[in-house]
Amino acid sequence: MNFSNSHFYKHRQCILLLCFVLATTSLCWAFAAQSQEEMEVLRMFYKEKDLVVSATRHPKPISQVAENITVVTSKEIEEMNAHSVAEVLNRIPGLFVVFSQGTGSFGSASMIKIQGSETKHVLVQMDGVAWNFLSSGAPETNSIPVGIIDRIEVIKGPASSVWGSALGGVVNIITKTAGTDSKPAGSLSVSYGEKNTQDYRAEILGKEKTVGYYLYAGRQYSEGQISSRDFNNHSLYSKFHIPISEDMALGLSMGYSDPKTGLGNFSSGDLRSSGTSRTFFATASLDASLASELNLNISFHHFKQRIDIMNNALGLGIRGTSGELFSDSLYDEKTTGGSGKLVWAHGEHTVIFGVDADNVKLDQTFTSGTYLQSVGAPATLSTYPDIDQWAVYANDTIVIDRLSITPGIRYDHNSITGSFTSPSLGIAYQLGEDSIARASVARGFTIPPLSWTSGGGLFLDPNSSLKPEKVWSYQAGVESTALRYLWAKATVFHHEIKDILKKEASAGGAPAFNDLIINTGTSRRQGIELETETISMYNLSLRTGFAYVDINPATEEGATGIYTWNIGLKYDDRKSFRAQIYGHYVWWDLASASGASYDDFIWDFNLKKNIYSNENIATDVFLTAHNIFNGSQYVFGDIQNPERWVEAGLRFSF
Repeated sequence: MNFSNSHFYKHRQCILLLCFVLATTSLCWAFAAQSQEEMEVLRMFYKEKDLVVSATRHPKPISQVAENITVVTSKEIEEMNAHSVAEVLNRIPGLFVVFSQGTGSFGSASMIKIQGSETKHVLVQMDGVAWNFLSSGAPETNSIPVGIIDRIEVIKGPASSVWGSALGGVVNIITKTAGTDSKPAGSLSVSYGEKNTQDYRAEILGKEKTVGYYLYAGRQYSEGQISSRDFNNHSLYSKFHIPISEDMALGLSMGYSDPKTGLGNFSSGDLRSSGTSRTFFATASLDASLASELNLNISFHHFKQRIDIMNNALGLGIRGTSGELFSDSLYDEKTTGGSGKLVWAHGEHTVIFGVDADNVKLDQTFTSGTYLQSVGAPATLSTYPDIDQWAVYANDTIVIDRLSITPGIRYDHNSITGSFTSPSLGIAYQLGEDSIARASVARGFTIPPLSWTSGGGLFLDPNSSLKPEKVWSYQAGVESTALRYLWAKATVFHHEIKDILKKEASAGGAPAFNDLIINTGTSRRQGIELETETISMYNLSLRTGFAYVDINPATEEGATGIYTWNIGLKYDDRKSFRAQIYGHYVWWDLASASGASYDDFIWDFNLKKNIYSNENIATDVFLTAHNIFNGSQYVFGDIQNPERWVEAGLRFSF
């Protein structure tokens, strides 16, 4: 077997990292003299402290969850000083995030993959609203302000028996709750970094008479850590909780954002690309207790998004003179729908029965510059695809002593691809006080994006006969604190996908070389995830993660095996000072990538110091150094990641 020097170095890095993790863990066991109270805190990783809603769409203890699920809290988000959802997701083992402006770019657009899935297989939800583009099926999260997030729950693997079109998994973003105290609370933060990088956030929550409220406003701006990667965004968010009676309450939420992103200069294609979007959504929900064991939830949502992707010539002689229009893609997306859910809790059973319905419309207009028109593209092309979809689902969590069994099934129907049934079965078993074993089997699907089935595009013909991609998935794992002073989690997974959607080049149409998307072939993705965390020793704790995915057949880019390493060392004196260093490594295995360089760790360093506090107010200063060792992690030569850059800020809480 022939290994290149870089390939050998990559494996050497992994071996050294593994040795370091094992050595550090051994030191924890050898020298830690921690109290039983601290061990109990560690055990809370998988005990009743944490309730999750994403597995069945109703809160239940994580110890009863059979799915492979990871939870990130608002406290963890604050400690990493994250500016975007993608930054947070990039730290979760099993998630693979491609940053369109390079890892570490402020406000970068991103592509999210779970366990090697395609990005269109990942469903992103916030406040019950799907955040995926209708045109491509892919989610983009840079329009979601991280300041409003209470926690993020990620289901890794198919979640179609609960959520519908979610072959790869679900990222469920749960926002902060409205206040419950008449005395207002909140925070104000500001940070400033190199290249005029700014992040301002303000939030307030409280209760006015019987009405609870949460209000947020934010602004982000950067000239770009790399030229042409500028970013500018304003965001507003509000949430209200309005009691109607002792057994009934109304919930309202509303949000707006308008990110403008410099996607970069691409000298290889003589193009400068930029994107603008405006996002608005509103939700209303009614929660009612119908009886001691029966609860009802009804919700409605309206979501509008306008995306404009502009490409202009750089002026290198390929696409035209400098600034000349190459292409402009404009998408107006609108989703209106609702959900209903009945929850019956009786004895060992918690039964959920629900319905979802949506009307989805996409208006897309493509404008071609002189160069594209010269090769047969129309000057303007407009299409107006839409889709109606509805679903019913049911699941039951059956708890028998240490055993939790969760059967589920969902029936989806839409006006383009027809019907699909998604069954699932999960089992969680408490092996003892310190350990839980989990196993699940699920059938899942993802419907084709609207542009592929009925909208088309520049050089793309629609194909109304497309079928959903389908998967059978099997996962098993164990989570334990049986090893003293150490929490550990291991999961193995196997996904069998069929009716894969691929592009068939030059399928015909006008112009004569339009592409067509078709269903073809099967694929297998299987792998392993490992996570560990130690308790605090001399105020230090260590967290590690590893994920590997074997892909067969290889992707179009030639990848057969991809993996990530995560490692974080945190110091917390539990009084006023916290620090952490975090490293992320990814191997994309892209044999044909042009100018790629990703065989390296990206290390970030965070400091936080409380400089004043009393019973009413706290003031913190924080500092973050990004990519402190100038690592390289990008998949295309024209989108290199920034080198080291530094920012600092203040946060007031009251």
